[in-house]
Amino acid sequence: MDYKDTLNLPQTDFPMKASLTVKEPERLKKWADEKAYEKMLASRDRNNPYILHDGPPYANGEIHIGHALNKILKDIIVKMKSFEGYYTPYVPGWDCHGLPIELQVDKKLGSKKHEMSKSEIRKECRKYADRFIDLQRQGFIRLGGFGDWYNPYITMDYKYEAKTLQELYRFFDNGGVFKGLKPVYWCTSCVTALAEAEVEYDNHTSTSVFVKFPMQNQSKGKFGLADGDKVSAVIWTTTPWTLPANLGICANADIEYSIIKVTDTCNKNLSAGEYLIVATDLVNSLNETFHIHGFETYKVFKGAELEYVEFKHAFYDRLSLGTLGDHVTLDAGTGLVHTAPGHGQEDYEVGLRYGLEILNPVDDRGCYKRNVEIFAEQSIYKAGKLIVEMMDEQGSLLQSGEINHSYPHCWRCKHPVIFRATPQWFIGMENNDLRKKTLSEIKKVRWTPAWGENRITAMIENRPDWCISRQRTWGVPIAVFLCEDCDSVVINKQIQERVLDAFREEGADAWFDHDNSAFIPEGTKCPGCGGTHFKKETDILDVWFDSGTSHSAVLEERGELSWPADMYLEGSDQHRGWFHSSILESVGTRGIAPYKEVLTHGFVVDGKGRKMSKSVGNVVSPSEIINKYGAEVLRLWVSAEDYSEDIRISDDIINRLVESYRKIRNTARYLLGNLYDFNPDTDMVEFKEMLDLDRFALARWQSVKKRIFEAYDRYQLHVFYHSFLNFCINDLSSFYLDILKDRLYAYKPASRERRSAQTAMYIILKEMSVVMAPVLSFTADEIYEYMPASSSKKENIFMELFAPAEDYDDAENIAKWTKILEVRKEATKALEVARAAKIIGHPLDADIVIGVDDDTKKFLVADEGIERIFIVSEVSFADPAAMTDCHVSEDGKVKVKVIPSENGKCERCWTKSSTIGHDASHPTLCKRCAEALA
Repeated sequence: MDYKDTLNLPQTDFPMKASLTVKEPERLKKWADEKAYEKMLASRDRNNPYILHDGPPYANGEIHIGHALNKILKDIIVKMKSFEGYYTPYVPGWDCHGLPIELQVDKKLGSKKHEMSKSEIRKECRKYADRFIDLQRQGFIRLGGFGDWYNPYITMDYKYEAKTLQELYRFFDNGGVFKGLKPVYWCTSCVTALAEAEVEYDNHTSTSVFVKFPMQNQSKGKFGLADGDKVSAVIWTTTPWTLPANLGICANADIEYSIIKVTDTCNKNLSAGEYLIVATDLVNSLNETFHIHGFETYKVFKGAELEYVEFKHAFYDRLSLGTLGDHVTLDAGTGLVHTAPGHGQEDYEVGLRYGLEILNPVDDRGCYKRNVEIFAEQSIYKAGKLIVEMMDEQGSLLQSGEINHSYPHCWRCKHPVIFRATPQWFIGMENNDLRKKTLSEIKKVRWTPAWGENRITAMIENRPDWCISRQRTWGVPIAVFLCEDCDSVVINKQIQERVLDAFREEGADAWFDHDNSAFIPEGTKCPGCGGTHFKKETDILDVWFDSGTSHSAVLEERGELSWPADMYLEGSDQHRGWFHSSILESVGTRGIAPYKEVLTHGFVVDGKGRKMSKSVGNVVSPSEIINKYGAEVLRLWVSAEDYSEDIRISDDIINRLVESYRKIRNTARYLLGNLYDFNPDTDMVEFKEMLDLDRFALARWQSVKKRIFEAYDRYQLHVFYHSFLNFCINDLSSFYLDILKDRLYAYKPASRERRSAQTAMYIILKEMSVVMAPVLSFTADEIYEYMPASSSKKENIFMELFAPAEDYDDAENIAKWTKILEVRKEATKALEVARAAKIIGHPLDADIVIGVDDDTKKFLVADEGIERIFIVSEVSFADPAAMTDCHVSEDGKVKVKVIPSENGKCERCWTKSSTIGHDASHPTLCKRCAEALA
């Protein structure tokens, strides 16, 4: 169909050409004033719920394009489920505690912060978060999303904070929490411990060193070496700043090692006659690295022989113990691993096994403590270089260089983090079989895409105990008491209820505002030693624990919701974030996953697939697109892309979507424009009474609708987009509506021919508007508003339901029209060639001759005349074998010859016909038009 075509058709007042940037805000106001969301819910059965639980975005900054993707995707699924008949309340949430807000408030307060109490600082953090909640809320509403926007859940609300603490107490009650000295990720910039979910990996350049650790005399006899022989184990590390914490050297019991005797070398820290211990498989490559030109293999043995062998520290006067560990591999280094139990998880585990001290010589800000020899109070990053220089001078350094590798960074400040042993609170992964039960629950969840199951499974299988404590101010405190005499935890049920009551009334600030007597009943004694002197724990909870308890604080507390959620939907990074913390928290307290289904989407990248960055200048703001094109184009973008992978956006992509939207909108405009005099209650034509073309159009729509419903069930929105757009362009505009232009105009208003077409158009448009409403909500509701009134019409489109895909018993007609389409395609090609050659002008100037076999020819009939289907004035048939100088299909089965018509042209319908002038009252009209005007 030519969208610029100007038929003399009565048009509706449907403002299809109005600007979305103007109309969308008006419709948002209309939805709010008329309570469209509330009426949608009221029209559904509350006993048939579908709950998509919102993962709370962080209340910090304006919404970005990733927010838009996430919120639109959620809204599409919520509305889709509503149209399927489910009760779908959507409660948005905001995550408000944590470091980013606290750091912003720190900047704002400056030195004034040091004069303020924790409670006063927390109140400033609360104000900061409040401001961004409202800013983001308006941005999310502008996207066209339905939800309880002015009654959201907020993690800093008093009741939510109390619920978070109550969930923590459940872990204390079941023995799931413990306090221990363990290495954890530590950000020296933010000065706090980090959980796994708060660490991201990026490239980093580190100094790598190969270092000699001399074997002690008493150990040399084990290998047949004399006391005077110089023999050293060689370790490799990319963190030389951890060497002051070294207490061991770890080998793999099953790996083969060699003691080699150096005979020729140019390494200034090696001499002929020295012995080195390295993995046998690495000897040749390491000799090259160490500039060893000659050597002899003195002894070969299994790593188990190195257990309990004593070595001298590289530069301190203390021992490093030979230990064994399965984590030692031959991937890099020497096959011997420098072991500092205070600076690594595997080192820590080895240290426990061998009774080594969990030594941490580094303070909170990344400086060596005062008691550290040589490097006291120096920054570990600056001291790392000094350590290398010192070892080189002392002769223990064999080689140094730089290595670029993936290294953990703080996801907030983006600085490299360290592993550092500190007293922290942990949820034990083995306590109460938490790991085992969680892995079992993961298998019961439907994961979309399916690879999400493997990803989170691997994370749960390999993760260490969950570090839940943070050394900051803004968050939910770990509200327990510690005995000042024996450090036991004191948190009985009476204390719990007093603290929880205070939190419900005053929020978590109550922990900092009241002294111990407000919470501890008189006569309370330490369960460990019977002491009566207690101190408050001052650490706060990991924010992932905050959001991980939302299933309890929201789903179990709000009457319109239900537990567990049907779906959690977030970006793929949340396998290690919210999905992860939520299932651990839920399984740890209830034994069951908090969700039945998890759907993930990729990240938004630019048109070249690059990560968005302000420095690169490729950031796309949702407000820019909305202000220029409207939110509907963003919603169409979400449906058009395969969100299971990273999603591209650029000006070119948006411009293509604008064109796609225009085609969809203009198709709807044409359909609606021809229903101005149609009353669905009185003018509908029964399916079996409809013209064959109209029946075929309805059958085609049902087929497309079925495909879309199947795609919706699989959340494959890009299948909806392509199927829907292709139906509008190919099935409707280029075929069905192109043919109908003539019938709708030429026949009498109430004729069977016209009412049959209008019935099909009405059904298709109504069902199209409902099917596209989850995605194109603004447009669908606008179409619905201007559709003809009927007894079945709802107050708004969101109260409608998807009409089931009909299976019309019309196979013979469908088969016929499938054949007609094949021939029509060739006729259209022939007409285009004839127009280009100026044989004809408009297709109605032409007659065509078709050459097909007899089996095909019998299908080429239509209720309104086959010439109307080919949009020519006359169609005739000939023996294909006798046809020459004509268009021939690729398979040679269809021939079409275009001939300029010699008949006169009807002034009303433009058809050239031999019947013009047969009615004396209308001498310039064809017979059909004359009858229509009679």
